Amino acid sequence: MSEKRRVLVTGASRGIGRAVAIEAARQGFDPVIHYCRNAAAAEAVAAEIRGLGGSGAMLSFDCSDRDGARTAIEADIAANGVYYGVVCNAGIADDSPFPALEDNQWDRVLRTDLDGFYNVLKPVVLPMISERIHGRIVAISSISGLIGNRGQVNYSAAKAGIIGAAKALAIELAKRRITVNCVAPGIIETDMVQGLPDDEVKRLIPMRRYGKPEEVAALVCFLLSDATAYITRQVISINGGMI
Repeated sequence: MSEKRRVLVTGASRGIGRAVAIEAARQGFDPVIHYCRNAAAAEAVAAEIRGLGGSGAMLSFDCSDRDGARTAIEADIAANGVYYGVVCNAGIADDSPFPALEDNQWDRVLRTDLDGFYNVLKPVVLPMISERIHGRIVAISSISGLIGNRGQVNYSAAKAGIIGAAKALAIELAKRRITVNCVAPGIIETDMVQGLPDDEVKRLIPMRRYGKPEEVAALVCFLLSDATAYITRQVISINGGMI
């Protein structure tokens, strides 16, 4: 068993989650790479992390499946020990103007993005408390959860809900010395920006560029560090000056 502090990163096979897992390994943590379906992409991340000295441990479950998530997480904790930290990053978007929004679009996004917060953290928190782990929880929200966005009523609702849930959980866990914070990215170079009108979108960003996953990862890993033991219940938006 690794002596490094284990950090579960959900949605770690690509995008922001991948960048967070790799940066966490660089900073001496042992990230557990969660994925849902793309095992090949997760294995590529694991191989990179093993090259950085981590175990490259992988964990597969669907964040919207409460029983499946609980079973997988509890088994991993039983076999390998309690997590020091969790980065709740996994999420989906399914955009549509509200009058055309279908029931399944609302349900899929809320079940994955907001219910996923509960489904992942519920089996994690009590073991952290029981083992007196003064750990870190970082939830990835979005600028859409702060200011809303056209065509994203479902996504904005889920990401705003994450902020409220994280703030409440931070109060509950503060006396346990477990910090809970949110990172709310703006427009980041991931699969989610594919198909956007590039020039039009960049005009909305004072810095006139998209953020990089590595820039978000640097902020997340700062919140995982020992230096942030007195930072909790905060929402930090990394957005190039959009708000």
